[in-house]
Amino acid sequence: MVWGINYFISHDILDSLLKALTLAMSILPEEIPMAFTAFMAIGAWRLMKMQIVVKQMKTVETLGSASVICTDKTGTITENRMSLAKIFAHGTQQISEPGKTLTTEEKELITFAMWASEPIPFDPMETALHEAYRNLGAEDERPHFKMVHEYPLGGKPPMMTHIFSNSAGEKKIAAKGAPEAIIKVCNLSDEETQKIINAIETITKEGYRVLGVAKSDFAGDSYPKHQQELPFTFLGIVGFYDPPKANISKVLEDFYQAGISVKIITGDNAATTQAIAKQINFKGSEKSMSGDELMQVSDADLQKTVMETNIFTRMFPEAKLRIINALKTKNQIVAMTGDGVNDGPALKAAHIGIAMGKRGTEIAKQAASLILIEDDLSKMVDAVAMGRKIYTNLKKAIQYIISIHIPIILTVFIPLVLGWIYPNIFSPAHVIFLELIMGPTCSIVFENEPMEKNAMQQKPRSFKTTFFNSRELLTSIIQGLAISAGTLFTYQYAVQNGFNEAHTRTMVFTVLVAANIFLTLQNRSFYYSIFTTLGYRNNLILLIISITTGIMVLLLYVPTFTEFFLFERLSASDLGLCILIGLISVLWYELVKLRLRLKNKKQV
Repeated sequence: MVWGINYFISHDILDSLLKALTLAMSILPEEIPMAFTAFMAIGAWRLMKMQIVVKQMKTVETLGSASVICTDKTGTITENRMSLAKIFAHGTQQISEPGKTLTTEEKELITFAMWASEPIPFDPMETALHEAYRNLGAEDERPHFKMVHEYPLGGKPPMMTHIFSNSAGEKKIAAKGAPEAIIKVCNLSDEETQKIINAIETITKEGYRVLGVAKSDFAGDSYPKHQQELPFTFLGIVGFYDPPKANISKVLEDFYQAGISVKIITGDNAATTQAIAKQINFKGSEKSMSGDELMQVSDADLQKTVMETNIFTRMFPEAKLRIINALKTKNQIVAMTGDGVNDGPALKAAHIGIAMGKRGTEIAKQAASLILIEDDLSKMVDAVAMGRKIYTNLKKAIQYIISIHIPIILTVFIPLVLGWIYPNIFSPAHVIFLELIMGPTCSIVFENEPMEKNAMQQKPRSFKTTFFNSRELLTSIIQGLAISAGTLFTYQYAVQNGFNEAHTRTMVFTVLVAANIFLTLQNRSFYYSIFTTLGYRNNLILLIISITTGIMVLLLYVPTFTEFFLFERLSASDLGLCILIGLISVLWYELVKLRLRLKNKKQV
């Protein structure tokens, strides 16, 4: 259309094409994909500096939308620093502590719990059992025995069995695992079972993690295929204390303030998990659900249950995956922490899979989209805050791009279409210069903006919402139209005062650059006053504004540049008027922000 009008007037194809190109350049918002790319890449770099490895770029944006954090208990909420704290020997029917004088039955319980562990322990509980065995003061038999057969951890609930033998043919067959599993394989009466269950409840209510221990006197060397087929004798219960991390209560409080719900998904039993949950002020500690119970629930009922239940115990891979999928069906943005091989499917299914850097398995790290190098859940608070900051700042950048493009388009288009005296006020060189200012502003300056004070007190945004709602888009359009009004008013003011085309162009261009500077300052927040945001630390703001101002001074007052851009030197009064018009065309929005703050203050 612009090409046609110009050609109709001048009959010059090349000149008309260049003027049409000017408008095409002003319309095309090529800064938007650049801003998206820069924000995501720099965001990943910032997270790396916070000891968070980002494996998938899209995760940076998703972080700000996280509405549910699913976390393991051991090593994430607790220290994963086990100590043997309680023992219940079946022979004595008494709960005691390892540090006191022990009976023969209690020593046997600790000894066989050690034999049921790996010879070279790496699990914190097994390390604690080896340490307790050393403290018994008896002769250390470990150098004389070697493992001849092993049943790895398996079954639901799980258990494991180790068979050791020495040169004399003496055997040690020991099993440990979930108390329910050990009770099930031992020949116990109903009365004995009830006493054991009562002891377990007493121990777990105090937050101890429990394991059942049994021994077997199997004589042959043709071991059965399944460990459950061995004849076991129940020895007792060992209870471990894994203290909560010192900062975990603060971490949970930060999540809750941000509108993020937290769910514990653990392989531990309900009583132990609920006791730890109460110690750390975990919301929803009074209600739990086991993996077996979960697998019996229909998909429709599970979708309701996962929203109402925050503690899931005795979990296994299939159950974890069902929880994640049910939450996703309820339109939740799910972050899932994990470290084991069995966490892989759930980590892959979650919107944000989070693997632990120190104790995480390679499979967990490959399945995850984030890796916490320090195994510290508080880093997830920082990551969510970073995600929200990036999303908010990206919106500011895009709104800035929309707002500043509108006056460029209208200043090029309206004088031509309406047949004003100077129809082609801007050339491609002028638009290119404006684009050079806008690019760094939207991609670097806004990315470097600090997080606003209320960002972590707001609810997570829905991942299905559009990038802009109608109100935000309307705000950008009105801001752009206001700046357009300022530039076109300046055009008419210059014409009415008899200024030539070069002088008019200079004034219109100066207003547009001034408005660009003020818009950058204005859009740092759509809630807080510009006087508040001036206190935000962002050195790039001063740098970009200084460079822009310096270049404008060169264009206006160095003859070579002034002639190239077809400008004229402005008097101090004209320059001051241009800056004032640019200021008014932008800072009217301060009244809108003031009204919004007063409205929120009344609601509070």
